[in-house]
Formats: sequence, C-alpha cells, structure tokens
Amino acid sequence: MKLRINGNSLRLRVSRSELTRLMQTGRLEETIRFAPEKDATLTYALEQSADHDAMTVRWRPQQVAVLLPHEEARKWSEGDQVGLYRDCHVGDEILALLVEKDFACLDGTQADNEDTFPNPNKGAVC
Repeated sequence: MKLRINGNSLRLRVSRSELTRLMQTGRLEETIRFAPEKDATLTYALEQSADHDAMTVRWRPQQVAVLLPHEEARKWSEGDQVGLYRDCHVGDEILALLVEKDFACLDGTQADNEDTFPNPNKGAVC
C-alpha cells in the first residue's frame, strides 16, 4: 500500500493483492520507522467499517486509518471504479481522503508494475 501526503490530503493506493486481502481480512496496515527509538513510527491503515456510512479517518497517536463502509468497499473492489474520494471536516479545515487502485505506470518497468491494476490508458496515443 502506498501512502501520499500532500498538503491537507491523504492518499492510499492499493495493489490487486492488497485489495483482495482488504476484502478478506477487513484491514491493511503498514508501518514506517523514522528513527531507532521505539515510538518513532507511523502506522497507516485502510480498513472496512460497519460503524460508518461514509469514508472517514481515525487518528490515534502514531496511527492513522482510513475507514471504508463495507458496501462501498465491496462495490469499489468488484467494479471498474478507480477510487473513492471524500472531503472530511477536521475542525475548521478539510482533509481530502483518496483511496485508489494502483494502476500500472505507462512508462515504468515490468518490476514497477508488478501486482498493479491494468492501466486503462495503455495503448492510448497522445
């Protein structure tokens, strides 16, 4: 799972096998370590939720999780929809949440594109 933070937006991109695992287990999780200290980590997760009717975010110290309603996750995983998008109010600000299927790069190597979704623009002429 890829994490991208840009300004006040949080974007997760998932591969084919990760999306399968999300649908089977209900959760994907990655942890990044920034320094040798035990608490110098950030865990980011994507999980299905029975308690929410819209995509949202949950913050705990050193953890951020994007929560997807079960039915929304199912439709997205089974269909051609590229991603799920929602602006969440966090206090007086907006946090843009983006969860997308990870498509193959058109100019990447085969190794870069392993386990990605087929790019719908493959073969397109500019």
